[in-house]
Amino acid sequence: MLRVKMVKLMLVLIIGLALPQLVAAQQQLTLKDALTFALQNNTKLRKAKLDIEGGRYKVEEVRAQALPTVSGTAGLTYNPIIGQQVVDFGGQLQTLKFGQKWNSSAGVQLSQQIFNQQVFTGLQAAKSSEEYYNLTSQLTEEQIIELVANNYYQVLVNRQQLNVIDTNIKNVKVVEKIVGNQYKNGLARKIDVDRINVNLTNLNTQREQVINGIIQLENQLKFSMGMPVSTQISLPATELTEVTQLPVLTDSIDLANRTEVKLLDNQDKLLSLQRKAYVAEYYPTLSLSGNYTYSSQSNGFDFLNTNATAIGFGSSAIGLTLKVPIFNGFLTRSKVRQADVSIRKAQEDRKESTNSLNLAYENAKIQLRNNLNTINSQRKNANLAQEIYKSTQNNYNNGLASLTDLIDTENALTEAQNSYTQALLNYKVAEIQLIKSNGNIKSLVK
Repeated sequence: MLRVKMVKLMLVLIIGLALPQLVAAQQQLTLKDALTFALQNNTKLRKAKLDIEGGRYKVEEVRAQALPTVSGTAGLTYNPIIGQQVVDFGGQLQTLKFGQKWNSSAGVQLSQQIFNQQVFTGLQAAKSSEEYYNLTSQLTEEQIIELVANNYYQVLVNRQQLNVIDTNIKNVKVVEKIVGNQYKNGLARKIDVDRINVNLTNLNTQREQVINGIIQLENQLKFSMGMPVSTQISLPATELTEVTQLPVLTDSIDLANRTEVKLLDNQDKLLSLQRKAYVAEYYPTLSLSGNYTYSSQSNGFDFLNTNATAIGFGSSAIGLTLKVPIFNGFLTRSKVRQADVSIRKAQEDRKESTNSLNLAYENAKIQLRNNLNTINSQRKNANLAQEIYKSTQNNYNNGLASLTDLIDTENALTEAQNSYTQALLNYKVAEIQLIKSNGNIKSLVK
């Protein structure tokens, strides 16, 4: 007996030590925690930040075109047969050998753009491209925040629906026990027991479906956050709060704060610079070049005067090159006109995007008003359905209501509770859209 007690005591101690670890393994996750994690770990956002880094290197690449370039050369040539030239000396033709069997040389060359409008315009475009990648990263952040927040609230709503089903299962089991006792005493029919069992089976089936749906939604939430899907998470129910009044709504919004508009501004700048680069093809270019070369020749093996009999000498040159475009078959003109078309298309895109952003804001306001009305109506409806269910259950217990009435009111209560929870989700989604329309989506992280 003592050994059995000791084993039991050990099991209790082991379980007591393991339970805190199991609880800790399930990560408590508020909305702010989820958004913060996503901004640090989402793959799309990490790639957007890598684009920023790549953009900086692109600027350095374009800047290199305006810096001097220096290159070195070296060569070694062996001439088994030295070429000859025929020379006329006073009517006498003679052949002369030019060169030595071994020739070697080494030199350095330098070139520098002095004036090249295309290069200068390219530098401006590179800086604008770096700004473009920064704005794209910012837009990706906002899209990730919106996605994670929507997924987060969907999990909460489905958990709320699971609570509703669990409560209903509990109520039906109470009825099942009552009907079972009545059937044993001959006060209920077998069909009444079967109907309760069918209703209970349906609720358990719904419960399994909701649980599976919650698992899928949680996996989708973790995926959007960049979190391993195997991680266990727990969402506090207090995150889905009741809504009593609308936020402050304005007649219009300042689109200047929207990242989408800033991207359009940057796109306009890039298109304008592209046009300037094409126009710059009409401009002349001026470049400076210089070189120095040292050569040596000998009949024996030699590299840069290593042979005592070798003859070495140096040479250098400095030059300016002016290139003036005259005619290229209207190629440049065609490029400029294509750029003009792209600029006009961008203007049309701006009109459409601006209208779309205003539309999203107006729709968000309408959805908030409608959803708030729906929340108030469904809250009253759920409370009323709860009262009707309790009254019908009491009447059924006293023989004043049929089982059909009880089941119908139970179904109506479930539907009303789920409709109220769904209305809360719809409001939260519309609220996120409103915050996004105001350009304040990042406030959800604070």
